[in-house]
Amino acid sequence: MLFWYGLIDTLLPFEWTRHIFMKNALLGIFFVTPIFGILGTMVVNNKMAFFSDSLGHSALTGIAIGVIFGMSNPLWSMLLFSIVLSIAILIVKKAKTASTDTIIGVFSSTAVALGIVILSRNGGFNKYSVYLIGDLLSISPKDLSILGIVLLTVILLWIFVFNKLLLVSVNQSLASSRGIRVNFYEYLFTMLMAVIVTISIQWVGILIISSLLILPAASARNIARNMRQYHFYAVSVALVSGLSGLILSYYWGTATGATIVLVSAVLFMITFTIKLRYN
Repeated sequence: MLFWYGLIDTLLPFEWTRHIFMKNALLGIFFVTPIFGILGTMVVNNKMAFFSDSLGHSALTGIAIGVIFGMSNPLWSMLLFSIVLSIAILIVKKAKTASTDTIIGVFSSTAVALGIVILSRNGGFNKYSVYLIGDLLSISPKDLSILGIVLLTVILLWIFVFNKLLLVSVNQSLASSRGIRVNFYEYLFTMLMAVIVTISIQWVGILIISSLLILPAASARNIARNMRQYHFYAVSVALVSGLSGLILSYYWGTATGATIVLVSAVLFMITFTIKLRYN
């Protein structure tokens, strides 16, 4: 970390980089935003925006479970519950008893209500409200190590299984005819989503985590002409939004995650305008 701090002081001799927490947050941006940019492309392709939103909201129940079992850090209970929820949604979805959005809505609303009921007992909800808006400035070197491992994992998965994930998302029958285990890759992606969303919630916030997944990829889709451009633009928009939002939130005194989302929204409107003009 000392090398990183020295590099920042040399390359970015600004007021906001004098603080250790801002240096940590900056490195966090370099780790978090590419993850969201990469995953967001598949989320948008698969029309899973509502699903990612439900994973974020279900974190409340994961926190509640951790509280019940006396965990000082509810991360593991959040991870376990989000994985179980994502698997349950897929199982019920495959039963084809209702539309996908209805199934997700039922699970999501139930999870949110259950989490609020448990956490609000005896007026104790306030101490967990930080999870609603997140706090990127509280990220620690240990957290950065976890994010670095997660980013590396996502990159490796994309290198080795992206084509299969894409084919499964486009045409499951064709994927199955080519010997691709459709169910395996569906579960793999949903569980990966559950892990990423859950780990990131404490820094990004439950209320806006879905936006960080959707907006960069949606912006990229407006202007990309092929899959390579799609990923490049998505990661670029996510990085620009993250860096701009971090700096603006420092000077404005606003929540970092929400500020990043606003910048992403502006970039989406710009790319949408470009799409309207040239298409």
